[in-house]
Amino acid sequence: MDYQADAIDRVIKNAIKVMEDSKYQMFEILEASRQELASLNHELQRTLKETTETLEKVDQLELNYRRSRIRLTEVSRDFVRYKEEDIKQAYEKATQLQLDLMIYREKEMYLKARRDELQKRVRNVENSVERAESIGSQMGVVLEYLSGELGQVSRIIESAKNRQVIGLKIILAQEEERKRISREIHDGPAQLLANLVLRTEIVERMLAKQEFKMVQDEIVDLKGQVRSSLEEMRKVIFNLRPMALDDLGLIPTLRKYVHDYEEKSKIRTIFETRGKEHRLSSAMEAAIYRLVQEALSNAAKHAYPTYVLVEITYQAQLVKIVVQDNGLGFNVELLEQKSRDHFGLIGMRERVELLEGRMEIDSAENQGTKIVIHIPTNVEKRKE
Repeated sequence: MDYQADAIDRVIKNAIKVMEDSKYQMFEILEASRQELASLNHELQRTLKETTETLEKVDQLELNYRRSRIRLTEVSRDFVRYKEEDIKQAYEKATQLQLDLMIYREKEMYLKARRDELQKRVRNVENSVERAESIGSQMGVVLEYLSGELGQVSRIIESAKNRQVIGLKIILAQEEERKRISREIHDGPAQLLANLVLRTEIVERMLAKQEFKMVQDEIVDLKGQVRSSLEEMRKVIFNLRPMALDDLGLIPTLRKYVHDYEEKSKIRTIFETRGKEHRLSSAMEAAIYRLVQEALSNAAKHAYPTYVLVEITYQAQLVKIVVQDNGLGFNVELLEQKSRDHFGLIGMRERVELLEGRMEIDSAENQGTKIVIHIPTNVEKRKE
């Protein structure tokens, strides 16, 4: 038992070291992306300025060319007033202006293509910077939590009789979360980005054929798809660690999650709060958020309800969480016997116990499910 505890302690310490190294690497990636973004923006501004100047030059050349054509027509028709030398000069001037106009139009096409390419690269790098900042922030939170709670985790592991079972369930939960994230990225942003690559190739072929009107329409569509890709990525990032949880707190973040859950699942979902709301520790708010998230996810996957109620009650030294649905329900007595079929609920109960709380499940077949969780908020004060 002591050997297993020491081994788990070493795993946690190694995990902290890996997180620290990864955080440093992420910082280097972020700095490199910021430098690239600054360079791209500088080049983009220069290209935009040059494009504007070229457009003005093309407009002026077109005007001069039209005038020279008119002049050439005049001198060609009036042999009395104009000599052959005048006609020759008018023709040479018109020819030179035509050549200059062609050159500047080619330059205009190149600059527009370069401008569009730079704008696309700027957007991509901006997205990379935003994602790197978000991941770096998440890694910092995890690292702080692991470092601060290492002693507590060790004590919990020492007192547990089934540490190996808990470890296996943690690993299984991590793998399930990785599968979910992989599926979300594959079905969402990855598909959209693959489509964007295909569309940009189409735009390149259109540019080669100088079909500028079609290119313009295609770029408008591409812009919409880029926005959709960005929105999908933000959803994935939000699911990893909602930034609003640190900035706004538990209740506003849960309110947004419940709203998104209702829109996605088409299940009527009510969110209510009771008592005087106050901020909890970052770890406590994250734990409560994940418990509500897991309860709602279980309801949508297994219960098939048409209505779900989420109620958060703040009391003097505890937070009460109620998640109730009118779905299929199940036999609670069989829950422990068929734990694999209800891994989500078993995992929730274990997390509640780690928080020194308690969870009660009231359910019956075809009568819905009611989950009541009591989590003490004075645990940290007692330990201090």
